[in-house]
Amino acid sequence: MAVNLISIARYMRKFGVAILGFILVISVARAQKHTLDKIAGVVGNSIILQSDIELKYASYLAQGNQPNPAVKCQILQGLLTQKLLAQQAVIDSVDVKDDEVDADVDRRMRGMIQRAGGQDRLEQFLGRSVIQYKDEIRPDIREELIAQKMQQKITANVNTTPQDVKKFFDGIPKDSLPSFNKEVEVGEIAFYPKLTKTEKEAYRQKAEDLLKRVKAGEDFGALARLYSQDPGSAPDGGDLGFSDRSTFVKEFSAMAFKLKAGEISPVFETDFGFHFLQVIERRGEQVHVRHILIIPAVTQESLDRAKAKADSVYTLMQNNKKVDFSTAAAYYSDNKDTKYNGGMLLNLENVQERSTYIPTDKLDPQIALITDTMKVGSISKPQLFSGSDGKKAYKILYLKSSTDAHKANLAQDYPKIKEYATNDKINRTVSEWFQKKRKQTFIKIDPEYQSCPSLKGWSTPDSTTAEVKP
Repeated sequence: MAVNLISIARYMRKFGVAILGFILVISVARAQKHTLDKIAGVVGNSIILQSDIELKYASYLAQGNQPNPAVKCQILQGLLTQKLLAQQAVIDSVDVKDDEVDADVDRRMRGMIQRAGGQDRLEQFLGRSVIQYKDEIRPDIREELIAQKMQQKITANVNTTPQDVKKFFDGIPKDSLPSFNKEVEVGEIAFYPKLTKTEKEAYRQKAEDLLKRVKAGEDFGALARLYSQDPGSAPDGGDLGFSDRSTFVKEFSAMAFKLKAGEISPVFETDFGFHFLQVIERRGEQVHVRHILIIPAVTQESLDRAKAKADSVYTLMQNNKKVDFSTAAAYYSDNKDTKYNGGMLLNLENVQERSTYIPTDKLDPQIALITDTMKVGSISKPQLFSGSDGKKAYKILYLKSSTDAHKANLAQDYPKIKEYATNDKINRTVSEWFQKKRKQTFIKIDPEYQSCPSLKGWSTPDSTTAEVKP
C-alpha cells in the first residue's frame, strides 16, 4: 500500500544492509580520518581526503559487494564531480534550504537507526550521539544536494524532439538493437474490504485507551514500541522524524501541522487505521512527530461485502456495454492510485513517463497468472488478491494490450526510445559541461589515483606530476 506514514519501512527494504558491518567499517574509516590521512584531490579551493574515499568504499563493501580497488577510482571521480558542481552552484547562486538538508539527514538517520535495531544501539556503534553524528554529516549532505540541484539546472533546457529520437534510433547499429520482453497493459478495479463503524469501534477504543495511558504519564515511546502497528516507526518509539506536509496523508498532515510542540492529538482515523500523535518540534514547514497506529483487522463479513460489490460491478459491465472499464474504474475502484488513470496500472520502473506498458516479468505474479490466459480487450471475473503487505482485495482485471517479445522498433517502442534518447542527450550535455569546466578549474589528483582510466584528463596539466600534500 502507498503508506506515507511508514516510508521508513519502504526505505529500508530498498537500502537494507547489515548494520553492524556497516557501522564497524564506518568507524574504521572515521578513525583513519583522525589518525593518518592525506589529501587525495583538490578542486579549486576544496579538498578531498583519503578518508572520504575510504568511508564510501567501506559503505560499498558493507552492502555485500566484493572488494575491488578500482571502485575507489569511481568514488574519487564522483567526489571531484560533486565539488565541481558545488563550486559552480556558488557562482550561479544555487542553494538548498535548511529544511531540505534536515529532511534528507533525518531520512538517512531513520534508515540507520532502523537497521541498527534502535537509536541506542546505533549510538553505541557510532561512539557518539545521533545529534552529534547528524551535525558531522550535514555539511556533506548539503554539498551533495547542492550538486544535484546544479546538475538539474545544467540539463533543465534539454528537450528531445521526434527528429532527435529518430536520429538516435537510426544511429544504433542494427545488430545492437535492444530486445524487449513481452509487455502488457493491464487495468484493475479494486474493491477493498471496509469495516462498519461498529466493527471498527473496538480498534478505536484501543487507541483511546493508549492515549489515556500517555496522558496519565506513561512513556509515549515505550507504548509505541509495544502496541503501535506501524512497522516503520514502532521500533523507534513511533518517531517519524522531520517531514513536510506532502509526506503524510491529508488527515495526518492536518493534525500534525495544527498542533504546537509538545501537544498530543486526539485519536483520529486515516485509511491506515486509528492514530494519535505528538508534535516534538516545529521547524518552518517541517514538523517532527511520533505516533501510535492501531490497524483494524479485516473480517470475513467485510470481505464478503467487497466480493458482492465486485460481482455486481462485473455483472453491470457485462450487461451494459455503455459502462466501459475506464468509467467503471473511476466510479467504483477503491485504488486511488489507478482509478483516475482509467484503472490502468503504471510501470513502476518508468513512473515519470507514466508508461502503462509493463514487462510481464515485472507484473504482480497474481496478475500475470490471470492475464496470461486472457484475450486482449477482455475483463476477468472478480478474484481475491493478497498484497505484499498482507492486505486483501477483490479485483476485476482488464487486458488492454499485449505485445510479444521483439527487437526494438520506433512504431512499437517510441516512448522507450525517446527515454533513451533523452538520457543520451542529458549525458552528453553534462559531459560537455564538465569537459569545459575542468579546463577552467585547478584540479590536482594524488599520484595513487593518476593511473585511474576514469580520471584521465581531470588533472590540470601542470599539476599531474606534483604530489598532493596536506
